[in-house]
Amino acid sequence: MPQAVAQHNPSANILDEEILYLTELMGLRVYDLKGRLIGTLRDAALVPLVDPVRVDRYLVGAGPGWLSIRHDQIQNITRTGIHLKDERMTPYHSDEYMLRIARDLLDQQIIDAQGRKVVRVNDVTFVKSRENGGDILNILEIDIGIRSMFRRVLSGIVPASVIRTVQERIPPSSIRWEFCNMLEADPQRRVRLNISNKLLVDMHPADLADIVEHLGHEDRAAVFDSVDAETAAEVLSEVDPDMQAAIIESMEADKAADILEEMDPSEAADVLSELAEEQSEQILDEMEPEEKEEVEEMLEFRDNTAGGLMDTGFVSLAEKATVADAMAGLKQTDLVLEDLYSIFLVNEQNQLVATVPLAKLFFAAGDTPLLDLAADPLLFVETSEKQDRVAEVFDKYNLLALPVIDEHRELIGVIKVDDVVTLLRQR
Repeated sequence: MPQAVAQHNPSANILDEEILYLTELMGLRVYDLKGRLIGTLRDAALVPLVDPVRVDRYLVGAGPGWLSIRHDQIQNITRTGIHLKDERMTPYHSDEYMLRIARDLLDQQIIDAQGRKVVRVNDVTFVKSRENGGDILNILEIDIGIRSMFRRVLSGIVPASVIRTVQERIPPSSIRWEFCNMLEADPQRRVRLNISNKLLVDMHPADLADIVEHLGHEDRAAVFDSVDAETAAEVLSEVDPDMQAAIIESMEADKAADILEEMDPSEAADVLSELAEEQSEQILDEMEPEEKEEVEEMLEFRDNTAGGLMDTGFVSLAEKATVADAMAGLKQTDLVLEDLYSIFLVNEQNQLVATVPLAKLFFAAGDTPLLDLAADPLLFVETSEKQDRVAEVFDKYNLLALPVIDEHRELIGVIKVDDVVTLLRQR
């Protein structure tokens, strides 16, 4: 994806008279068919289920209450006022299907999906056009830079025409509306406002994790509620460890269990070890038996040992296996192949015999014994080995994966280079 869209100006090729800003709209006087003042504009709203970009309602303050004006009742909209072509107005009542732009967008944090960052909305840009004999406004972009701050500060103090003239000297900073992802904590309201999670799902988990770390508690919860358990697990794995436990603590036990089941057992155990024992047990009780057993095994190891760093997901074959056997085994595994660096050979007692780099399989005949392709020397660590020593071994031998054995030399796990990088980054 390209870097921050905030550096381009989508409205640059649109005529100046066709552009209106929210700061210019707020407080505009609204007139009836005879030119009599009805009130002033207090807000404008989209109804995303009807149209995701067109302003559907204009909320006008008139006396003690507000009036709601439909988009098809507008004759024209200028920087000096709004004139109606239909006066059948109704009192405004809060509508959960409305996205009120001043209330729900202005000064709120949203996600810039292309720039992969969190931004705060300073102003909103609309493009004006004619439809069925009246002016309509479509939301074009949200404004986040100094230029929009300048408009906010001077709005109502300096004429809009003067502000527009002066702002031309300031570089624009805006994001197209279709690349913005709103954050809404209430799942029901997300549905009513037709807020899609596609932009979030399409992000790389590392980018989404960076965004999560810059959000407040409720907004973080909104992100995790918006993605499936697999994506949530990938994101949580990338989040700063100090924040992982806080995120899981805020969830219901069943949802937390669904996410932790998708993580490597070692990572899930790391998260659970930071929780209160009672809450950790509640989450474990919600996990599937197989995943629960793996995580509980990992919880037995100390944090600063190889056992606490290893992953129990690996591919092992009998020591007499061939390349063809390995290829068949890889097709059958439910592990993510891009996370596999080696295949391990074991004897009948499940004791480690050899490590075979995965890359060597692709240049060997199918009947080649895997032992012929084994790495030399055979490197491994025991579960009790200190993590500092593990990092030294990875560095010394330029490893991608290192098997972990127990006191009987049985293969029980593997440490991957990603785990070591994460370990060193935390320090």
